[in-house]
Amino acid sequence: QVQLVESGGGLVQAGGSLRLSCAASGRTFSAYAMGWFRQAPGKQRELVASIASSGSTFLANSVKGRFTISRDDNKNTAYLHMTGLKPEDTAVYYCAQFRSTFALGSPEYWGQGTQVTVSS
Repeated sequence: QVQLVESGGGLVQAGGSLRLSCAASGRTFSAYAMGWFRQAPGKQRELVASIASSGSTFLANSVKGRFTISRDDNKNTAYLHMTGLKPEDTAVYYCAQFRSTFALGSPEYWGQGTQVTVSS
């Protein structure tokens, strides 16, 4: 059974930084693409960043230049490093694991989410 456990969320002032972590277990971590999604109140869940097994990354336009996604296959952990945070980044952030080495289609597994709140 795959489990994804996020950590690192919290309250930060605008311009600040946070690093989210997603610890995975249950299957071979290195074989699957990982992603970070977020959902703000009243809005749809959106893809923020993804990273393939190869290490190739995707970043949404809204976070390019501010966020980076990485993975450590030795630790079975994915990270989202967020800098230059803005109030509009406030959301629940979800870690997700895709169905293959590529971040295609809908994820197969989701974490429970971690709240990120950016104050102005």
